[in-house]
Amino acid sequence: MNIFWFRRDLRLDDNKALFEALSNNATLPVFIFDKNILSELPKDDARVTFISALLDNIQAILKQNHKSLAVFHDGPIHVFKKLVAENAEINAVYTNHDYEPYAQKRDAEVGAFLKSKNIAFHTFKDQVIFEKEEVIKEDGKPYVVFTPYSKKWKENFNEKLTESFPSEKKLAEIAQHSYPYLSLKEIGFEASGIKVADYNISSALIENYAETRNFPGIEGTSHLSPHLRFGAVSIRKIVKTALKHRKETFLNELIWREFFMQILWHFPNTVTESFRPKYDHIQWRNNKTEFQSWCEGTTGYPIVDAGMRQLNATGTMHNRVRMIVASFLCKHLLIDWRWGEAYFAEKLLDYEQSSNIGNWQWAAGSGVDAAPYFRIFNPSEQVRKFDKNLKYIRKWVPEFEQLDYRPIIDHKEARERCLVVYKKAVG
Repeated sequence: MNIFWFRRDLRLDDNKALFEALSNNATLPVFIFDKNILSELPKDDARVTFISALLDNIQAILKQNHKSLAVFHDGPIHVFKKLVAENAEINAVYTNHDYEPYAQKRDAEVGAFLKSKNIAFHTFKDQVIFEKEEVIKEDGKPYVVFTPYSKKWKENFNEKLTESFPSEKKLAEIAQHSYPYLSLKEIGFEASGIKVADYNISSALIENYAETRNFPGIEGTSHLSPHLRFGAVSIRKIVKTALKHRKETFLNELIWREFFMQILWHFPNTVTESFRPKYDHIQWRNNKTEFQSWCEGTTGYPIVDAGMRQLNATGTMHNRVRMIVASFLCKHLLIDWRWGEAYFAEKLLDYEQSSNIGNWQWAAGSGVDAAPYFRIFNPSEQVRKFDKNLKYIRKWVPEFEQLDYRPIIDHKEARERCLVVYKKAVG
């Protein structure tokens, strides 16, 4: 018997490792609510609610086939020790690659245990088109600038890479078992009031994406990111759709995701350290009162406040506004990018460690392919460019025209202070 371990691939269709497992033997499908991760989350975390909903979808399909998903709530190593102890016939475990530092450590521990029991541990590429060292420079080093990376990505691409693995056609090979299917309530969580929006990859959205994606007051983005984050949809399907329309801007957003993934893979130290070491010499002010104002959306800058209020209320924030609020925190308030990264990690439905760290370091100037430190967004100019009719701002900051709605810092003063502090650190 095989075990298939669901992680960041919460779907039954076009799932590479699941396809391989079902093609080789009867397979027990398992999902583990990892206590190491969940113990740090609020009991109504919206992402846990989303995961549970995706598992419910899987379970409903399996039940139609008179099968079931086994769901556990424990540390992964403890679950595998239990499964191996109770099932002498297990000969292989299948799963898809995960690239984050914690995931690598977890998989190394599980893999070593399985090896000690003479059980094979097969892992596959599923959540990206290119991974690890598949897109590198001629000298074997990783790309640290997006444009040449994306160029090589496109050169290396061929249609075979988007061929599907029809795992959904092999569900008859799911093994019968008596393990429980744990609900949200049974793992000690409750449903969140924040819901994940359905994604939109319609022809109209992709065709108009380059013209609409920067304007938070209109529906011009796909809402794909949380679905890709948890593998609710196949990246192969999405890339195939993007290529059909021949729209570079939409495809490039998917490539940025893989660019940041390979950066984290090659440079795991960037979780806590600046990619450009000089930037760790910046003398951050780290004013806790100002940080709280930023978190709550009470800075007196309406585009910043709108973004933070959208994040707090919905678990999402428009991509253009993410850049604005991140730049404001690091450069106007001189607060360490790690503080902002941690807050986004707590709130974002689509939190992806590689993209979150990559984008925060980009905003701070400390990362790969980052904006130069002297590029400092003027929040008022950003409003004029991207929300001139104030539709987005009026929705989230209705009081912005009142007399007592004032900025916590003057833009010109903040800009000059930032330039002095950054120049002192990085020269």
